[in-house]
Amino acid sequence: MPLTEINFDGIVGPTHNYSGLSLGNLAATRNAGAVSRPRAAALQGIAKMRANLALGLPQGILLPHRRPNAAWLAALGSSAGPADPLLLANALSASPMWAANAATVSPAPDTADGRCHLSVANLMTMPHRSHEWPETLAQLNLAFADRRHFAVHGPVPPPFGDEGAANHMRLAPAHDAPGVEIFVYGVAGGPYPARQSRQASEAVARRHGLDPARTLFVAQSKAAIAAGAFHNDVVAVADGRVLLAHEQAFADPAGFYADLRRLLPEVEIVEVPADRVSLADAIRSYLFNAQLVTLPGGQTALVLPTDAGEVPAVRAWAEEASAGNGPIRQLHFVDVRESMANGGGPACLRLRVVADPATIDPRFLVDAAGLDRIAAVISTHWPEAIDPARIADPGLWHAAETARAALLADRGIDLP
Repeated sequence: MPLTEINFDGIVGPTHNYSGLSLGNLAATRNAGAVSRPRAAALQGIAKMRANLALGLPQGILLPHRRPNAAWLAALGSSAGPADPLLLANALSASPMWAANAATVSPAPDTADGRCHLSVANLMTMPHRSHEWPETLAQLNLAFADRRHFAVHGPVPPPFGDEGAANHMRLAPAHDAPGVEIFVYGVAGGPYPARQSRQASEAVARRHGLDPARTLFVAQSKAAIAAGAFHNDVVAVADGRVLLAHEQAFADPAGFYADLRRLLPEVEIVEVPADRVSLADAIRSYLFNAQLVTLPGGQTALVLPTDAGEVPAVRAWAEEASAGNGPIRQLHFVDVRESMANGGGPACLRLRVVADPATIDPRFLVDAAGLDRIAAVISTHWPEAIDPARIADPGLWHAAETARAALLADRGIDLP
C-alpha cells in the first residue's frame, strides 16, 4: 500500500474576523478590532494549496463549520443574538481553519494495530475553540471512514487540554517507515496559559497504540510560551528526518536531542540560534510555522509565509540555510497575510496525514480543478469584509450559512 503524506488544509470560513479571542496569540490580540477580509483570506489559502500541488504534494481539505454555533449558544441558555457580544464572537469564530489543531495523527507504521489513528483535539483552553470538536470529529469520520485503515477517536476528556498536531511532531526515515513520535506539552509561561497537558499527550499515545520506546514527551520552554509561542509549532517543525527548531523551543533541548539521536541516528537537527533569530522575530515572522515538506525527489523544502521574508534576520538565516549543505534545500514563499493577522501561518492551516490516498473519501481530496471550483464558490459567496461591529447583524449570519451550504453542495458533503 503506497503511503504518502497528505496535507489537509482548513478552508478559511466566511465569518473570519478579528475579535482577538486567543490569549497568548500575539498576532490575534494585536489585530483585534480590525476589519477582516474573509474572501481574500480564503483565496490566499486556496493559492497556498495550489502552490503545494505544483510542488507535487497531495492535497486535502477540511471544511468550515456552521457559524454561529447555535447549538453551543443554546447550551449556554442563549440564542443566536445574545446581549453579550463576547459570547457571540466566540460562537462566530472561524478558528476551525487552523487544521493543525484538528487532531493528532499517528500513521499506520507507528501503531500496534497497523492502522492510522486520529484523535480529535478538545481545544478546551479557549472558549471559541472548545466547541469545534464535534463537527471536526464528524468530518474526520467521513474522510477516514475506512476502518480497515483508520481509527478515529473522540476527544480526551477535560480537564486535560489537548491542542492536536500543533503540539505533536513525527520523525522517520521515510513517511511509510516506523518513526519516532514527539508530544510537546507545556507549563504556564508568564501571563499565558499552557494549552497542551502532558496527561492528554500520554492518553493520545496510549489510545493510538504507540510503542513507548519510540515515543517522547518533551516540555516546551517557559520562555517560548511567555514570548507568545502558544503552540509548539510556532517554534519547531519536523518532517521526515529533519527537525527545525529554535534554540529556546524546549525546556531541555540537549536531553531531547540526545534521545532523538539514540532512536533515529539519521535525524538531522537544524537549531536556529537565538543570537541569529530572536524568539520575538521567530514568533512575529512565523518562521517555524512554515510547512516543512519532503518533495517527490526527496529534497526537503520550507514553505514560508511572505511575512517571514520581510524580517531581515529571518530572511538572512533562511537564505543561508538553504544555500548551505544542510537538509533544507528549497524555500518557497506563500502569501497568507490575512490569516497570519489572526495568528497562524502556513503550518497552522494544515493537518498532515500519512496514508494511501485511495483509502480516503475523495470528496476531501482536491486537484487543481477542484480548487478552481472551491475558489469560484468563495469568490461568489464569501463576504469581502467584516467589521467586528457588524457581528451582531443577522444578515451576516445568513450570508455565512448560505456560503457554507454552497461549498458543501459543491463537494457533495452533508454535515450538520
